[in-house]
Amino acid sequence: MAGAGAQESFAELARPTTETAAFRQMDAYIQHGTTTTMEHCLAVAAASLALARHLPASFHEEELVRGALLHDYFLYDWHVKGAAPDAWHGFTHPAHALANAERDFSLTPIERDVISHHMFPFVPIPPHTREGWIVTLADKWCTVREVLISEPYIALERSLGWRA
Repeated sequence: MAGAGAQESFAELARPTTETAAFRQMDAYIQHGTTTTMEHCLAVAAASLALARHLPASFHEEELVRGALLHDYFLYDWHVKGAAPDAWHGFTHPAHALANAERDFSLTPIERDVISHHMFPFVPIPPHTREGWIVTLADKWCTVREVLISEPYIALERSLGWRA
């Protein structure tokens, strides 16, 4: 993660989405290990922004962060039998997340791309935008952390003021 300035900027970019009751619903669902879907999406968004800022390309940072925050906005616990709309969560949850995000937020084409294609190659069509590719990579990195490390984001959450 970059220095304190980047973290403040991340918080500013994330705040319009993270302060909504709709976004906070994701805290009720476990994503991987002990990490909630909300924590996962926050981590993916922070990692995406940090990665984008280290690359020699320009990105739409607001849309990158918002798309990352909503990339898993499917709103069910996929570990609970029968909670998911189908038996193929790993392949279909981007479509469920997009439908929910479109219902609850006004999305840009970049945000739609991020949400729809973040599971490439499990979904057959790759991202069409640089932002989509960044979130796809950050999502995989965060997932590995969540599966292998107990409470992988305590330091990040404390530094952003989201955990005491």
